[in-house]
Amino acid sequence: MEEKTEHVKCLIIGSGPAGYTAAIYAARADMKPVMYQGLQPGGQLTITTEVENYPGYPKGTQGPEMMEDFKAQAERFGTDIRWGLATSVDFTGPVHKVVVDEKTTITADSIIIATGASAKWLGLESEQKLNGFGVSACAVCDGFFFKGQDVAIVGAGDTAAEEATYLAKLCKKVYMIVRRGEMRASKAMQHRVQNTPNIEIIYNTSTKEILGDKTVEGALLVNDKGEERQIVVTGFFVAIGHQPNTGIFKGWLNMDETGYLITVPGTTKTNIPGVFASGDAQDKNYRQAVTAAGSGCMAALDAERYLASIGIH
Repeated sequence: MEEKTEHVKCLIIGSGPAGYTAAIYAARADMKPVMYQGLQPGGQLTITTEVENYPGYPKGTQGPEMMEDFKAQAERFGTDIRWGLATSVDFTGPVHKVVVDEKTTITADSIIIATGASAKWLGLESEQKLNGFGVSACAVCDGFFFKGQDVAIVGAGDTAAEEATYLAKLCKKVYMIVRRGEMRASKAMQHRVQNTPNIEIIYNTSTKEILGDKTVEGALLVNDKGEERQIVVTGFFVAIGHQPNTGIFKGWLNMDETGYLITVPGTTKTNIPGVFASGDAQDKNYRQAVTAAGSGCMAALDAERYLASIGIH
């Protein structure tokens, strides 16, 4: 198959609140953005059902519908949205190269990375089946739907501890399932969990199965002695971490030990001039649709100023 090469002014890698917002701003600034949607067009919100915490939707909305709205708005201003996955990059020279689907080479004056992150899952079939029907990887997003109910959360780090205490404020009871005999969370976070009366920590235990046909009804747990225990819960939260989708940028862009891209504080600038990072690919603290959208806007403005500074209008 013949390799194709194409030059663009602004390339956006990834689609989600960050990518689409960057596209809206870039298109309106006449940067003629080209977007490759990646493996999960619309990003993590497409596997979320109810979204109630995004401003401007007083009645709430569905994650996939919201991403369709974002996409339509980006297209309205002329964004060229394409299917395709960026498979490798070459940031050697002033013109940045990105290979899409291992066959098309795009050269770009500016690049906005919005590849997001993916929640790590336990890998159970029942977990995927009930994802969005009681199974969630975001307590802040979905905890509200389980007000006054019993829920479980899996994880042992700071995020899990933080989410467990957040859920404890809303829910009647929170079971915290910890695989080892101790938590990885900081001592302060551990104390906070231990001092919350409606959190029950279950150590040395893993989840064998999430129970329920159409919605979560409970979980089957097994401890390190092989003893099984069943708990009755209506919500099951997985908080074992996120993995930023930044593998193709290794060796080119500065990232932390987990793979989150490091940007100049207060900006979306990476260590390569003309390459900007937005959304969950560079944010391990907030990970919300609204903060991702905000950083997408910042990335487009940073890219516009960069193009002006090198004389490209």
